[in-house]
Amino acid sequence: MTIRDIINKTMQKLEAAGIPSARLDTEILLAFCLNCDRLEFIKNPDKTIPAAQLSAFNQLVTRRLRWEPVAYITGRKDFWSFTLEINSSVLIPRPDTEVVVEEALAVCRTPSFNQPRILDIGTGSGAIALALAKEIPEAQITATDISLPALQLAQKNACALGLENSITFLQGDLFQPVSGAFDIIVSNPPYIGAEEYETLAAGVKDFEPREALWAGETGVEFYEKLIYQAHSRLKENGWLLLEIGAKQSETVRAIMAENTCFYDCIDVSADYAGLSRVIKGRRK
Repeated sequence: MTIRDIINKTMQKLEAAGIPSARLDTEILLAFCLNCDRLEFIKNPDKTIPAAQLSAFNQLVTRRLRWEPVAYITGRKDFWSFTLEINSSVLIPRPDTEVVVEEALAVCRTPSFNQPRILDIGTGSGAIALALAKEIPEAQITATDISLPALQLAQKNACALGLENSITFLQGDLFQPVSGAFDIIVSNPPYIGAEEYETLAAGVKDFEPREALWAGETGVEFYEKLIYQAHSRLKENGWLLLEIGAKQSETVRAIMAENTCFYDCIDVSADYAGLSRVIKGRRK
């Protein structure tokens, strides 16, 4: 069977199952199986695939038909300028989270920050901390997570990127494992509430770790804790940057504004789709 035939047949299967981005998923899985770039499919659409590789590919497709995310099937996901190892112990990094990195880098470009001390709470795969370590080699970065398997994966990713000496990894809940004050605190915390959780796509709800998604009944429970506790862990004029749900900007802004004696310069930035995605505030 040729590459063209395989792609067309698999696309039809995925589309029939209601899976979005059927062609992209098909090409990623086939490229993974053949250990090649997706451009190979354009250059050689009539190339035939050996039976053993076709069988292995079909097994991957069967997993995708059960709505298992492609990143968990391949065990990897691109983020920022690198590729991360991914497994079911961590949330799959989204492009939206790169906005957190961009906003943190913008803050670090101000003259007042020299060798900034940065804390990433709930690091998961290490995506945010690793991107910041890569872009700001002089930064002193600490990354925490309550999940030991997640923390172990983040450390593995750091080693793979040659950044194992750039980040201190600590296990614990929120600020519990850290000491001292930081110039910047970043986090992509759980922010899904009860009502929204029930409407999540099967590929998210059935496969990604609930503890990385579910925040509580309203979805803002972690923000209430983080915003209040972060004040005592930020240096004067230090910044708190949090990823938020697309419909949470006003609610989270209100939580931060309630603590007017704590924060000023509160602002919300949009993601690449134009949706509210990151809120930041400066410690007074």
